[in-house]
Amino acid sequence: MEIWINPACSKCRSAVDLLDEAGAQYTVRRYLEESPSAAELRGVLGRLGLEPWDITRTQEAEAKQLGLGTWERTDAGRERWIEALATHPRLIQRPIITADDGSAVVGRSADAVRDALTRGADGGPAGG
Repeated sequence: MEIWINPACSKCRSAVDLLDEAGAQYTVRRYLEESPSAAELRGVLGRLGLEPWDITRTQEAEAKQLGLGTWERTDAGRERWIEALATHPRLIQRPIITADDGSAVVGRSADAVRDALTRGADGGPAGG
């Protein structure tokens, strides 16, 4: 399990606290310091079952400077979004937790973090 965090983010700190309380084994990735590549983002998006615009923080100043509000949210525009996230990691929604079963969640709520904890615990996705 890996969690992508910004240590300054309260939701990230809460997610780490929940993982610690559960005794989970995980790796922390400070994604602002160790930016994910476009290929890594494609992989995580596949695991999340989301599109790049779904995990983009569109209210950030960088998003406004790039004019993301006018970008196409289509298959044709997908790579442009991925490249923007790779170049400007501050735009990535956080925290992202990659679960042991190969899936991933955006852990903005305690329920989402708990969901990541249960995934793969028995060798497969959690029921529910």
